[in-house]
Amino acid sequence: MRNGAIRAVLSAALALCFPLGASFAQAKSDQQSSTSKGGEKTVEEAYLQESAEAMMVKELSRADEKDNKLLALTYARQSLDAGRKNEDIRASLQYLALENTQTIVRSAGLGPTTNNFPDVRMRACEYLGEFPSPDTKDTLVKVALNSRIEDPMVLCEAIRSLGKIGINDNDEVVDAIAYSVNHFSNVGMSEDRLAVYTMSAFLDLAKKGKVKDMGTVTKTIMNFTQGNYIGYVKKMAMETLKQLAQLQSGNSGDSSSSSSK
Repeated sequence: MRNGAIRAVLSAALALCFPLGASFAQAKSDQQSSTSKGGEKTVEEAYLQESAEAMMVKELSRADEKDNKLLALTYARQSLDAGRKNEDIRASLQYLALENTQTIVRSAGLGPTTNNFPDVRMRACEYLGEFPSPDTKDTLVKVALNSRIEDPMVLCEAIRSLGKIGINDNDEVVDAIAYSVNHFSNVGMSEDRLAVYTMSAFLDLAKKGKVKDMGTVTKTIMNFTQGNYIGYVKKMAMETLKQLAQLQSGNSGDSSSSSSK
């Protein structure tokens, strides 16, 4: 969609979502005009832009239509690329990531869900990886634990972001990831892509020294060396186990050296 079309759709969406939509669109236009004249934004102008941007993302993310949710993600991505990582943007992404877990909408209260958009949830989980915080971690853990009904591509991005964030108190994240991927193997399904993302996340956590008990990690990866997984996954599993062993050996050596001092 071209930029002009995006602006047109956004203006229409804002007008439907809340009555001040036109004023926000005008405010944004005024800010762009003043910026082009002066060359740099004032603190007040930057704050107004960030606030309006966050409100646009919030309202669009909570709209019923998928196109509006995708537009919310587009503006969230632009905000992140520009270095504007505020809490309102994070809250909107969390809302989108959990739509099939905590917020389920059915037509007339019956039948299939009308807000089941796995590609939206996938991107929301991906973007949440740029907000390292306990709240973000909790959201992604909820997604991972919803593996019985969640789409594997959504689980992949949730797991990757959990490894990227690197918060793993009491191995809560490790346990959630293992539960998610083991659900598929327990029902006789081999999700190759999910296995790859799981190994990458475990390795990220281990490199950051965030894994207390390697037992669950090792057992989960060992399962990838057998069964119906493709050769690439099995080979990656063996290599990952070697890397984890080297990390453990290095950590043990560091501990011994520090204790001797």
